[in-house]
Amino acid sequence: MMGRLLLLPFFRLNIVYGLITIIVCGQNQRRTTAFSFRASKSPVQWMNSNANFPLNAVKNQDDFNSPYINKDIKTRENFLERRRFLNNITSASLFTSLVSTTPLKAKAATRDPKTGILLPSPGEIESSIPTSWDENDNPFDSFSKESFSRLDSSPDTFFYSDPRFVEHVDEQAVESMTKYISNRLLLPGDSVLDLCSSWTSHISRSRLEELKLKRVAGLGMNAKELEANNALTEWAVKDLNEDKNVKLPYDNESFDVVMCQLSVDYLIHPLEVMREASRVLKSGGKIAIIFSNRLFLSKAVGLWTGSDDIEHAYTVGCYLHYCNGGFKDIKAKDLSTRKQKGNERVIVGDPLYVVTAVKT
Repeated sequence: MMGRLLLLPFFRLNIVYGLITIIVCGQNQRRTTAFSFRASKSPVQWMNSNANFPLNAVKNQDDFNSPYINKDIKTRENFLERRRFLNNITSASLFTSLVSTTPLKAKAATRDPKTGILLPSPGEIESSIPTSWDENDNPFDSFSKESFSRLDSSPDTFFYSDPRFVEHVDEQAVESMTKYISNRLLLPGDSVLDLCSSWTSHISRSRLEELKLKRVAGLGMNAKELEANNALTEWAVKDLNEDKNVKLPYDNESFDVVMCQLSVDYLIHPLEVMREASRVLKSGGKIAIIFSNRLFLSKAVGLWTGSDDIEHAYTVGCYLHYCNGGFKDIKAKDLSTRKQKGNERVIVGDPLYVVTAVKT
């Protein structure tokens, strides 16, 4: 398994993130200015150009983006190094106090020399999942609850009270997601649970008619969004972050497929949610967790915001393996659109990834 190990300047980030968190708590504000980190303006540049942001002491882009080192992680030693990386992620990963209404770019693994955006090379997402798992290497055994804390800790019902009839990734990522779900994930006659659903389930209209799905249940946060989703045969509103002992409102072994699109980074009880997903899946059923590096930073958990896309894929794999849901054949796939640039095929536009598993 090939991958990249990230070295983070934890002490400096702890100070920066701590200051931001203090400022947020002092202001007691749930919503503030929306902004987006782009290739043309780094986090450091944005802060230093914004008079209202008090962290002008941060001078260098490298304060936020430390170098990545190529490693052969086929060996157990390097696998354990990846686990130690996860164990070191804390609430310090929450590096902004601003609640965004536009998903923001997260860190990934290799830097495009022209744009500055960090993205994984071909094959790195696939190689992020171990070929074998050691129960003694469970990274969540030593995690504190701060690893799943968020800058905006207010109830999610506030954040999602207004419907958002927009896509959260760009057009080609939407197309890739729709093709994957419609042509590769779903089979004729399947019963499907769309977890963290919204106004679209990204099932093409033509394939929806061809597949003749028995059932498409949507579980989401906004009734107006769910009501507008014409792929759903039923829907319900439920906040999966409200209670650690989350219970999905479905019977055991009800679905052939459970899918979760662009939402796993917001789950504060991911192991419990994955375990419930397993409960409602039939034996042999498949779960697919689709994600990008576009997100609402104020609502994403610290474990997610402090890592790159390769670590994201590994983290989701860990969710599925260590949730005690009986998942097997855990795999990751890079669904991103790529084009040839020199000797490498680079990602064009928003990246897209999926981690899948099968219930035993």
